[in-house]
Amino acid sequence: MAAWPDFHPCTCIAVDAQAYGSNSDRRQSEIQHDLPRLLDRAARGAGLDRAQWQIQRKGDEQLAVRPVDGKEPRLVDDYVRHLVAELREYNAQRVPEARMRLRAVIHQGLVELADNGFAGTAVVATARLLNARPLYDALAAHPGADLVLLLSDDVFRSTVAGGHTTLTPKDFTRVTVQVKEYEATAWLRVPALGAPVTASHEPGTAGMGRPAAPESGEPAAVRPGPAAAGGAGGAEISNEYRADNINVTNVAGPVDARGAVFGFGSTGG
Repeated sequence: MAAWPDFHPCTCIAVDAQAYGSNSDRRQSEIQHDLPRLLDRAARGAGLDRAQWQIQRKGDEQLAVRPVDGKEPRLVDDYVRHLVAELREYNAQRVPEARMRLRAVIHQGLVELADNGFAGTAVVATARLLNARPLYDALAAHPGADLVLLLSDDVFRSTVAGGHTTLTPKDFTRVTVQVKEYEATAWLRVPALGAPVTASHEPGTAGMGRPAAPESGEPAAVRPGPAAAGGAGGAEISNEYRADNINVTNVAGPVDARGAVFGFGSTGG
């Protein structure tokens, strides 16, 4: 297990299981048994060794701290991806009420190994981020998601925005976190969606599920879909044959028509 003297630049990785307190004694015991194993397997899949991390366990919650060593993009990218896969496999074998759903946070800063855990404002900030309202709102808005992720602004800029992961800034949604005395910008992602969610920049609101506006600030173009025949709010679908609107193209020689759609009719009605 890695150790260091005094305050040292570290990455903090925190996870917490949803609705742990509402579970029975046996289910709480199962979560405490299974959570570390899921985290270990995800780390191994990402080529990381959690045995070298300093870990503070708290029932349904874990805070892991590791010295900054250049593998931070792998944490943000591969580790989270493998954890999502582990959760998907784990939950597929359980009824909905027994699923394990996680809030996850990654932050960085100076951390000291203290006599009763970890010391440093980075650890406090990680705890505040883990209790951020946008994380809870994202889990509630997307019941099919097994994990929601929040990156601190520092981690986001040094890994994702810096181009060091397979993710892009468009995969995240900027949110404002306000918990107790802590207020900061953070970046939200729901990996199961494969696309960013939208969230209000105001503390305590989420606004999940609406299409994100383009970065240019222009309103997104709306593509009208066909309305049912006789329906309101759009042009009706008609089955009337309109021979006068047919375009006829005569082609001589071979044609590569892969992917084309042809219609056949008689100009004589």
